[in-house]
Amino acid sequence: MSAHYLGIDVGSASVRAGIFDGAGRCLAQAARPIAQFRPKPDFVEQSSDDIWNACVAAVRESVEAAGIAADSVRAIGFDATCSLVALGADGTPVSISPTEDDAQNIVMWMDHRASAEAREIAATDHEALRYIGGQVSPELELPKLSWLARNRPDQYERAAIFLDLADYMAARATGGLDGEHAPAKSVCTQVCKWLYLAHEERWPTDLLVEIGLGSLFDKPLMAGPIREPGAPAGPLDPGVAEAFGLTGEITVATGLIDAHAGALGMLGDDPEGSLAVIAGTSTCHIAFSREPCFVPGVWGPYWGAVLPDGWINEGGQSAVGALIDHVIRDHAACDALMAEAKEQGTNHFDVLNARLDAMEAEAGGAALTRNIHVLDYHHGNRSPLADASLTGIATGLTLAESIDDLALRYLATLQAVSYGTRHIVEALNENGHQVTRLRLCGGILKNERWLAETADAIDLPIELPAETETVLLGSAMLAVAACGDQPDLRAAAVAMSATDRVIEPRAERRAFHDAKYRVYRALHADQLAYRAIMAKTD
Repeated sequence: MSAHYLGIDVGSASVRAGIFDGAGRCLAQAARPIAQFRPKPDFVEQSSDDIWNACVAAVRESVEAAGIAADSVRAIGFDATCSLVALGADGTPVSISPTEDDAQNIVMWMDHRASAEAREIAATDHEALRYIGGQVSPELELPKLSWLARNRPDQYERAAIFLDLADYMAARATGGLDGEHAPAKSVCTQVCKWLYLAHEERWPTDLLVEIGLGSLFDKPLMAGPIREPGAPAGPLDPGVAEAFGLTGEITVATGLIDAHAGALGMLGDDPEGSLAVIAGTSTCHIAFSREPCFVPGVWGPYWGAVLPDGWINEGGQSAVGALIDHVIRDHAACDALMAEAKEQGTNHFDVLNARLDAMEAEAGGAALTRNIHVLDYHHGNRSPLADASLTGIATGLTLAESIDDLALRYLATLQAVSYGTRHIVEALNENGHQVTRLRLCGGILKNERWLAETADAIDLPIELPAETETVLLGSAMLAVAACGDQPDLRAAAVAMSATDRVIEPRAERRAFHDAKYRVYRALHADQLAYRAIMAKTD
């Protein structure tokens, strides 16, 4: 009987489940939506029970769609967003919401209620902050916990345990939320979002005391073991197996944050020379190294966050696909574009890309955006400037309202977000990394123009994965390692990932993009100069 592996991805808006074979082929997948709650500005919450119920439904559908035997699944791997789950001693939800509704027991990764606490933690200048690029984001768990302890001590004290969402999923799958044992946690979640110093196997306890969380680990259920991603978390609970529609002995793996699962799914046999880019609404960049690299403005270095024998640095762009969508919606020709796409029976990106192809054929070369420049900081800069106060800039605008004009602004935006990645690559390579190629996954794979502009703008080859569902594949790799069907995650990555094709940068466009990149960097300097001028009026 063939062996199969189940990868489960808990994203921001849905839970997906995929069935894979040992070669990394996705046989079937299914998804279920999950709710978000926004009780106040900057508050974004979810429900762990809602997510679990969606998980059960997605797993059952994927197993049925794959047409596999119920006892052929050897192991399960989970990944999830880096969201904070609050639970009572018996595993039931505890509210973190101003609504007081216990069902709303997850502070989502994108929740920014703890921005002030993040700034306060950064101001400590603690030595542990070297391992997150010297900056503290409100997306990390310690600022969120500090906010709860300060602003809602009742909720903070009611909770017997706080878990990252990936750890919650693995604990619930193994029946580990019974209140008798402290659930295990992943090195990935703890080093990336909790400031655990995995290379020294210790917590920065003096920092926890300083920010009001000195008693956090006095909660008995917070003292669970911290395990490598892909290590066995335990056997699948019989009741969960029945709910999933599975039988037999099934191992549950220690999990990963979702972006890190995507990076694992693209590793191949030489991760240290490549940059994994998970590009969609936002973009995450993960670089692997054998030695720690301290990159200003880039998170990490994190020991063991993906592979147990190496370091990673993590960069990011806060708005990429979201910015492209915004630029399209914001243009006067948006309605006309959508109508044309509907008439042609295609999507609006195909219409824009075809217009650009026609204009390039007429004009020749890559000169279409010579006088149109965009700085993509509409939602700040996550890396490598680490400045959320920065804003976007566009130059070369006219009164034109045609679809062709929209296509040019769209192209300039594609180039801008590509230059943002180029800036991150430069920062990495200036501080110890040797990035020579990109490996991409996410929504970018659906847009050939975006892929080509990325390769040209950064002047590096792009390797595209044979299996496009790389986040689910990364979770399936966790499963393969956990049950022992591959000796470790590096072996699982070699066995289950492959390159479909390579996009090479076009040498004839190098000078053009070098010049536009200089403009891109100058736009940031100009913005700071404008601020200084206006500050004199205060």
